[in-house]
Amino acid sequence: MAKPNAKGPTKTVQIYCVKCKTQLYKYRKGGKGALVKCFKVRIVDDFTNEEGQCPNCNSIFARPAMIRGAPALKIVGGKVIMK
Repeated sequence: MAKPNAKGPTKTVQIYCVKCKTQLYKYRKGGKGALVKCFKVRIVDDFTNEEGQCPNCNSIFARPAMIRGAPALKIVGGKVIMK
């Protein structure tokens, strides 16, 4: 399968933890849908210490996965919000 475009979209969104409102990522998201996955090449700023875990409240919000041959994070439903 084809890999996602590394440059990707220009629109960035901020991703926050629902529990403690800590900013987790600044991410280049394409489309208008819900946030289901984050390709690692599209993450602009990473504010986490461990992958998929909130640095403030230690809740797990994502798990690592390979999607279309590229490393990504599968977001657990209801754990993050984006603005």
